[in-house]
Amino acid sequence: MLRLRQICLIAPRLEPVVEDLTSVLGLGVAYRDPAVAMFGLKNAILPIGDSIIEVVAPTTGDTPATRFLERRGTGGYMTILDTDSIEPWRTHLARHSVRIAADLAADGYLGLQLHPRDTGGPLLEINWSAGWETGAYHPAGPDWQPQVVRESAAALAEASIVSPEPDALARRWATILDRDAPADRTIELDRGRLCFTTGESDGLAGMTILTTNPAAIREAAIARRCPVGPDFVIIGGVRIRLTADPFSRKEARALSG
Repeated sequence: MLRLRQICLIAPRLEPVVEDLTSVLGLGVAYRDPAVAMFGLKNAILPIGDSIIEVVAPTTGDTPATRFLERRGTGGYMTILDTDSIEPWRTHLARHSVRIAADLAADGYLGLQLHPRDTGGPLLEINWSAGWETGAYHPAGPDWQPQVVRESAAALAEASIVSPEPDALARRWATILDRDAPADRTIELDRGRLCFTTGESDGLAGMTILTTNPAAIREAAIARRCPVGPDFVIIGGVRIRLTADPFSRKEARALSG
């Protein structure tokens, strides 16, 4: 089992992006994880349904994060999936010569950050939490669930990944994630999906969110002077597509809880 659980954005300064997300999408900050300091980062965790949007910013120079910003600038940083069982993934990843860049462990939580040279695309992580569907989620802190707001932005439904060779990258990720060969450059997960499109370089370009009121989000984005389009807003360098019916009524019910 795999679902799209978390999307991470990176910016040179944390608060302007956090303020745009809270003001435009109506999300709240549930947690700021002191543990990310070991990576030279600070962060903010914003729940969206039972998924997470995270924003990180570097606190020191000459780290992977600062080098990423120098290469690509503000934008998408990581795509994070969670699973109901982590150990089979270790065997599967080794079989396909995908190295583990960071092997994470905490109380009731295990995470595998995959080596970007083996995956291509944005940084990719697979993690597991005790309780999986309804339990705690360590990266979001101990009290994230009461911070969930569903007034406007209800769920994270899709990650949009770009590459100069999107077909090849989609096939590679399908192999890594043990999914069927992608149809129309799309990998279907058990919850959510990954879509691959053409871009100048590999990266995480956007997300799709389920919303009950896309017009209100667009109006709030205009007020914040964020770029907007007919069905999207741009925050923190990523295009956030707004939809009231992501893929099917069944999935919409699941995503919205």
